[in-house]
Formats: sequence, C-alpha cells, structure tokens
Amino acid sequence: MTLSRRTFLWTTTAGLVALKPGSFAKEHTGATEIAITMDDPKPDTLAGMPGSEINRRILSTLATARVQAALFVTGMRIDNGAGKALIHDWDAAGHEICNHTYSHQSYNSPQVGYENFAGDFLKDEPLIHESRHFTRRFRFPFLKEGDTPEKRDRFRALLREHGYGIGHVTVDASDWYIDARMRKRLEKEPNADTTSYRDYYAAHMRDRGRYYRQLAQDVLGHDIRHTVLVHHNLLNALYLGDMMRTFREDGWNWVDASHAFRDPVFKREPKIVPAGESLVWALAKESRRFEDQLRYPGEDGEYEKAKMDALGL
Repeated sequence: MTLSRRTFLWTTTAGLVALKPGSFAKEHTGATEIAITMDDPKPDTLAGMPGSEINRRILSTLATARVQAALFVTGMRIDNGAGKALIHDWDAAGHEICNHTYSHQSYNSPQVGYENFAGDFLKDEPLIHESRHFTRRFRFPFLKEGDTPEKRDRFRALLREHGYGIGHVTVDASDWYIDARMRKRLEKEPNADTTSYRDYYAAHMRDRGRYYRQLAQDVLGHDIRHTVLVHHNLLNALYLGDMMRTFREDGWNWVDASHAFRDPVFKREPKIVPAGESLVWALAKESRRFEDQLRYPGEDGEYEKAKMDALGL
C-alpha cells in the first residue's frame, strides 16, 4: 500500500475533494442498490477536529452524493445544546432521524433485561420525535436483538405496539475500529498521514460489501436493496466520500434510506438466538445452510486487528 506524504491538516477537504455534484446519484443500470445508515452522532471533538466540523463534512458528502441517510440517535450522546443543534442540521437536510436507545446497552447482555431495555428505548424518543424527519425506525445497539427467545419476541412486540420497524443492517462492517486506531495514531502524531487508513477502510468496505451481497443472493435466491452501517466519526468526516466511490466502482448504486427500507426483506424476523447481527447473516443462520460462511459475531474489530497490525496501522 503506497502512502502519499502530506501533512495532516484539518483545513484539507480530505475525502470530499474528488467528489463531483451528482456523481453517485446518476442511473447505474443493473447496479445493486444500497443506502447509508449512520449510528451514534455526537458533537465531540475527535483528535483535534471539532464536532461541528466533523458533522459539516459528513453532511456535505451526503449532499454532494444527493442521497438521504438514516441517522440512528443514541440519546445520551446528543442530550445537550450542541447535540440538539447537530440533530437539527441532519433534520434540516432531510435525513431520517431514528431511535437507537438512550444509553446504548447491549440487549444480548444477561444483565440487561426486557424492562430496562424497553425503558431505554422509550427514553430516547422525546429527544428526537419533534424532528420533522423523525422516523419510527429502531436499531439495536451492537445489532444485538436478544439473548433469549422471550427477550427477542417481547421487544419485537413492543416495537410493533409503538409503530416501529427495525432499522436492519445488511452490510455490516468495522469502520468504528479503523476510526479508533486512526485517532490513536493522531493523538500520538498530530501530523500523521492518514491516507493508509483511507485505503484500508475502502478495501475493508469493498470486501464486506461483496460478502454480504453474495450471501444475500445465496440465501434468498435474488438480489435485495441493502443498508450499510457506518458511524458518525472522524474516519467518515475524512473519507466517507472515498468509501462511497469505492462501492459505486464495485457495481453499487447509492439510494435514499427510505427507498432501501421499503424492500420486503426488512420485514423479515429471523428466529435465531442469540438474535441480531446483519439481517442477511441472521437469515443465513436461520436457514442452517451456510454455517461454513458465518462467524460470530458477524463483524468485530478483532477480525481486523492482525491485518492492521501487519500494516503498521
């Protein structure tokens, strides 16, 4: 992997420089459709970049691509003036504003019971329900949907009672882990060149996209509209545009999240325990036909550690 030597400056446009208006939005005959879904927005300064700048860059990339994302909001991260302003900016740009619980607890933890998790889900809604683009779509933290059939089924019933659908991921990945390692480098070396992290991110996402696209075709016998999970972080402030370009070059077409979630596959409720992971992974697990293609959890930073260590990242 060849690195270009440049000073790491916040004044660069990083992943936005090569984008052209509408470059992702034009028709791409035969392309698999995919939408951006983004978790855990926060106004925090990360490795020296102000949260307002991180947010501006991410929204700018999406605006350039002319796509509307689904933003899954963890209440405790935005329960302040700066956080509310951040959500306002996403709402004003027309993106879906969705529920991701208040405290971001794993529902698969034996210590997190139904009553506690249900209360945390309900606590999040008042922070976002006044948004014009508030959407009754819920995403489980860590994509964990319950470690027992009772917990799984009770919470699914609660979602139906409140008019929510599940904001499933089909293409899961570990952008959060790449981001954490990049920020750790920058904390030690503020002027470090980060293009190697960009390249690793693009290659990782291309690989995960191909895997889940093929798995979906194998399990269901046809293509589906996909949703990719990424996070509101420094990595995507810098390189979301590069990741999106990589997908397009690999035969994908970026679409609005509202369009992707209309695919009938998102109404499926795999009856597996522990429940969760990528919806495609869960459907493959439920079928019992793809055990040799599945690992648990579906994605985790530990799968990337040795590769990034070897590259010195």
